[in-house]
Amino acid sequence: MRQPLITAEAIGLTRDNSKILDNVSLNIAADDFITVVGPNGAGKTTLLKCLLGLIKPTQGRLKRQAGLRVGYMPQRITAARTMPLSLHYFLALNKNSNAREIAEIAELTNITQHLQTPLAELSGGEMQRALLARALLNHPTLLALDEPVQNLDVGGEIAFYHLLENICDTRKVAVLMVSHDLHFVMRRSRQVVCLYHHVCCSGTPQVVSQDPQFKALFGNEMAELMTVYQHEHDHHHTDTGETPNG
Repeated sequence: MRQPLITAEAIGLTRDNSKILDNVSLNIAADDFITVVGPNGAGKTTLLKCLLGLIKPTQGRLKRQAGLRVGYMPQRITAARTMPLSLHYFLALNKNSNAREIAEIAELTNITQHLQTPLAELSGGEMQRALLARALLNHPTLLALDEPVQNLDVGGEIAFYHLLENICDTRKVAVLMVSHDLHFVMRRSRQVVCLYHHVCCSGTPQVVSQDPQFKALFGNEMAELMTVYQHEHDHHHTDTGETPNG
């Protein structure tokens, strides 16, 4: 049996007599890639912060593995142009890192050439890779990502997800991601959790895409697109390597 890194049992969060989270249960294990999806205002970011201990739930129970190391990547940060903080200095603010580790992570995330660039001058894609690099500096057991491609164009999204897949394969880190990119969720997620204050449905992408509650939130057309994407992805991995028509 896989040992959970984080176990959430019926957690809830109420603010101003409004339920932000209601009876949410979730297990995250060492080799998981879990993506939380849902409409705006569904409580996705709040759930992520509760699981990481950044927000204390008002109901339920949370248990984290002893010594759990988490690398957290927020949606965005805003760097002030009046404070010319270089990317290298930004990464070096992590007191547990050293020059060798910074260089290694910079190469892994393809930001080596930007290490002396002021943080405020980085492009959207460069900034997201910088935030990912900072999250990786702790050698995390779990990588927690909050809408990591929210401000990127389609090309930037694809490049970021390819980078994330490479990191998962080479560093064997569990991933918990909040995302609105349902097409890309299908590519890698081991489990999808559909949230609308409570867990509407969860399971493999194939199962969730056919769930009536998922269809009620996102529509039949999106469910069909996800099913087609998954079919093509599975075919790519199970074919014989022959080209079409011969």
